[in-house]
Amino acid sequence: MGLIIAGILLIAIGAAAFTGNLNFTENKEVLKVGEFSATVKQEKTVPQWLGGAGALLGLGLVVAGAMRKR
Repeated sequence: MGLIIAGILLIAIGAAAFTGNLNFTENKEVLKVGEFSATVKQEKTVPQWLGGAGALLGLGLVVAGAMRKR
């Protein structure tokens, strides 16, 4: 049962990343002089190929969980 739940979650997260709806913000320090520092916030998107791979892996977990349950 645990494999099936993990697979479903992975499919959902992978589908969100594949459609471009999974973003994250990265703070990057661009300048540091003494105690003064300047940072830039960059918003990035998870690559689509990674989302597709995650969804396929999740599908594999669901199938493995269903086969194991028998």
